[in-house]
Amino acid sequence: MLRYLASRVVYLVIVMIGISMLVFGLSRLSGDPRYLYMTQGSHYSQEVWDARGRDLGLDKPFVIQYLTWAGRAATGDFGDSVWHKRNSLDLILERAPATLQLSGVAYLFAILIGTGLGIASAVMRGSIWDLLIRGFALTGQAAPPFLVAIILIFVFSVNLHFFPTSRRGDWLSFVLPVATLAWLGSASLTRITRSSMLEVLDSEYIKLARAKGVGRTSIIFKHALKNALVAPLTLSAILFASFITGTVVVETVFAWPGIGRLALEATLHNDFPLVTGLTVFFSAIYLLSSLVSDLIYAYIDPRVRLY
Repeated sequence: MLRYLASRVVYLVIVMIGISMLVFGLSRLSGDPRYLYMTQGSHYSQEVWDARGRDLGLDKPFVIQYLTWAGRAATGDFGDSVWHKRNSLDLILERAPATLQLSGVAYLFAILIGTGLGIASAVMRGSIWDLLIRGFALTGQAAPPFLVAIILIFVFSVNLHFFPTSRRGDWLSFVLPVATLAWLGSASLTRITRSSMLEVLDSEYIKLARAKGVGRTSIIFKHALKNALVAPLTLSAILFASFITGTVVVETVFAWPGIGRLALEATLHNDFPLVTGLTVFFSAIYLLSSLVSDLIYAYIDPRVRLY
């Protein structure tokens, strides 16, 4: 198990190095960084221009520039935001709690609803309930997040006045953005849980358990569910990361002050220090989620430890 963990950590480090090289390279290919830091429309002497280039390390070879940037990034120093005039990491950490609260609550509801409906749909295969659950999942996957958010605001905020239209406040402000995220996440989880459960329920050892007179509840939750969890676990890890990193649309529609909205602002203002910091931050979340998912695999299925 420790050897398996060590191999996954080494893989994670290699991928992060590759991502950092790609991010830094793209930031340099986009143009001279001095145009971002120096006031547009103003005229500078060649001496001032060259001095600013030396301050940014542009007079050094590309490899040295990357190593210098990577060394600072490893300590959390991605540079100051061009637009906000503040340290990029401070901005990310300042906005992160709002996103973590929103995505954490949505993730919990998505797991509970998606897993529950997926199991119920598989057990009641072919019934009217199965049809309704599949319709719920299909609609959730097909509907664009911005459309779901706008419809919820129009119905429950504008017409019924049940919930606020935007901003982060008390628990009422969480209902609509959480419902938007949770529906989209639970829809995908419902479909993959249903497929996994159906595959396991049709297996030979389940048929043998039924022939031996094992109870239905025991077959579903003791024999079938554990063996059907591997595929849903993969999706759940992706969902957790996507809820944190992919809430740009939801946070924008609901004016939620999280890192998703911060990423949109950084992109619109061409704020490369902040964009690179957010990209590395998002990549780290995806890789850590993948690592946790792999460790859960190894716990559920010991055969994974051999690879």
